[in-house]
Amino acid sequence: MLERTPTTKAQALLDKFGKALETGDIDSAVNCFQADCYWRDLVTFTWNLKTMEGQDQVRDMLRATLANTKPTAWAVAKGEEATEDSGVITAWITFETSVARGFGLVRFKGDLIWTLLTTMAELKGHEEKAGFSRPLGAKHGHGKDRKTWREERDDEIAELGHTKQPYVVIIGGGQGGIALGARLKQLGVPTIIIEKNERPGDSWRKRYKSLCLHDPVWYDHLPYIDFPKNWPVFAPKDKIGDWLEMYTKVMELNYWASTTAKSAKYDEKAKEWTVVVERAAKEIVLKPKQLVLATGMSGKANWPKYKGQDIFKGEQQHSSTHPGPDKYRGKKVVVIGSNNSAHDICAAQWEGGADVTMVQRSST
Repeated sequence: MLERTPTTKAQALLDKFGKALETGDIDSAVNCFQADCYWRDLVTFTWNLKTMEGQDQVRDMLRATLANTKPTAWAVAKGEEATEDSGVITAWITFETSVARGFGLVRFKGDLIWTLLTTMAELKGHEEKAGFSRPLGAKHGHGKDRKTWREERDDEIAELGHTKQPYVVIIGGGQGGIALGARLKQLGVPTIIIEKNERPGDSWRKRYKSLCLHDPVWYDHLPYIDFPKNWPVFAPKDKIGDWLEMYTKVMELNYWASTTAKSAKYDEKAKEWTVVVERAAKEIVLKPKQLVLATGMSGKANWPKYKGQDIFKGEQQHSSTHPGPDKYRGKKVVVIGSNNSAHDICAAQWEGGADVTMVQRSST
């Protein structure tokens, strides 16, 4: 008789859920969930980032997507063991759809799904050349006028965006644009990243000098290259800036620094974009099929309006342009806001000898 472990329990429940999905029995699939359930889907079912809350929303999503998605092969991930705590079984899982392979996390409360995360790991037929499938690199044999890696790379840099058009243009060269560019590079998709700053990583270097990442290092890895084992848990901004610059180079990304995107229009008939950028004082017209805006959730400064700020004679600045505490020793400083940047700036100002006050509107 098979021992009942958290892993075997999780697999049995996944088998039941998977069978309902494979047979198109939406009601049975929905009945595999708790009434107060959550299903967070990243692209695999919805081709979107979407959270379904409760059985009714799960049912609506499956009615709209199940016929095309055709999910199969639900299983506890190889090399992983489910855990059980206070009646909740947690397991990392794998599954497939008609076009992709997926990875996720499930929590069972009793015999029903409490939370489910489904994420797309790779598209079938477009697998990344990594691990055992990585490119050979060396070109054995012989032939006249063969080009070296350096020569081929120089040709790519000279041609892309000039005599050859990119398939994708990414506007914004911070960590999001860089990470996406790295993924597309591994898939063989010609891509140009547009960045207004002079160097990769400048979006971090140019912030206030006491800035450190607030997320620990294990949340911050970029694709393919993890941070070293001795990397600090919370990395200083300039250290992150240097890492992004190194990463951009070794991942062979086509990164157009000191470049400004001026306009973008989509041609429905041609199914392509016309993107006008300015680089080295010249306008260049790019014609990508896909355009990505990776300008960041906080890319635009939010300046609140205050009575009297137009006649205030002191210095006013947004946190994104704050230079640090050095020139404010002995001065009075007011910081409006009380989240991460505000606390960082206030602490640095106090350490630097300023008389600093934080104004907080509501509880944090």
